[in-house]
Amino acid sequence: MTATLTPRTTTRFDQVDLDESGPNGATAPGHTEALDPKPTPRAGGLTLEQSEAFGAAMDELRELIRADLGTEDANYIRRVIAAQRKLEVGGRLALFGWFLPPLWVAGAVSLGLAKIIDNMEIGHNIMHGQYDWMRDDEINSRVWEWDHPSVSTHWKHSHNDEHHTWTNIVGRDRDVGYGTLRMSEDHPWKPVFLLNPVFATLLAINFDHGVALHEIHIEEIQRGRRSFADVKPLLKEIGQKSGKQALKDYVLFPALTGPGFLPVAGANLTANLMRNLWTFLIIFCGHFPDGVEQFPEDIIEGETRGDWYARQILGSANIDGGQLFHLMTGNLSHQIEHHAFPDIPARRYAEMAPRVRELCEEFGLEYNTGGLARQFGTVVRKIGALALPESFGPKAWFRRVRKG
Repeated sequence: MTATLTPRTTTRFDQVDLDESGPNGATAPGHTEALDPKPTPRAGGLTLEQSEAFGAAMDELRELIRADLGTEDANYIRRVIAAQRKLEVGGRLALFGWFLPPLWVAGAVSLGLAKIIDNMEIGHNIMHGQYDWMRDDEINSRVWEWDHPSVSTHWKHSHNDEHHTWTNIVGRDRDVGYGTLRMSEDHPWKPVFLLNPVFATLLAINFDHGVALHEIHIEEIQRGRRSFADVKPLLKEIGQKSGKQALKDYVLFPALTGPGFLPVAGANLTANLMRNLWTFLIIFCGHFPDGVEQFPEDIIEGETRGDWYARQILGSANIDGGQLFHLMTGNLSHQIEHHAFPDIPARRYAEMAPRVRELCEEFGLEYNTGGLARQFGTVVRKIGALALPESFGPKAWFRRVRKG
């Protein structure tokens, strides 16, 4: 489909209430930079006129795709759900042959792939409200629960409401470091951050539980702003959900295989580890490679829709790949488009990407994309670089961290 854009004067966005005109309702066409009411620089250095034009063009693209949603999109997500369930059932059946190494491997891998798809392409995207327009009793953000220790209502708050609103604003976006890592030079260095690579490895291995605990605001507990008593109700809900997951994966299904209890429990552990490492890899490659910008809190003062779009784009990165790769990432390999259009079905991001890139070139905004090895290599370099104090002598190659 080819998008034909025309000027728009009305906008709508479901994720965050933005000031479309800046403070004091200043929207008159022909505003000059000198009359720009925004008290702080705009993301990407846009002028007010550029911001308004960019926002209108992005809105037009969004509405064009929304108007085209229909049967094909609904059938797609239903097919993916059906395929995921077949993978899971096939994996669990294969594990009844645990005593045959090929069946153990096939079962563990099939189950791991099912968990990845459930997490990335199904759960993440449905809980973003990408398919709420279907009015389906099951496939909607209000009732969907995923095969994951994280409680869906907790995740929707910390991810949809907080992260997607304050993307890469240091001090607002708690996904910058997940409360344990130093992922910004604006976070003061402490000796404990020498363990940054160790913390990152532990987070990757236990990423599902790291996400589950994200809602309790670990960093505020560390600073004494919250007590364990404050988060006790949340911990109870997390414990109940995690307990059910552990019972299913490490007790119930292994017990069904009788003498294969330990090998099958190990296969389930392997499947969960596959899911954790993959989701960590994809999410960190979408948020922390070289060139991804971070922003001060005052960037949101007088932020217009165009400014918000620019911040989402500059604070994200894409990963190049083919159709199967995009499916396995939940189309978060199009992290730029996802942050710009979080409630549009992710399968449409590949269709939207050329126009977004074209607009970025037109307005002088960087469109950060690269192969998986390149993006993850710079993430690893950043994790290592930020483990070191700012006064650490001459900057070695791994100290090259770009600040937005």
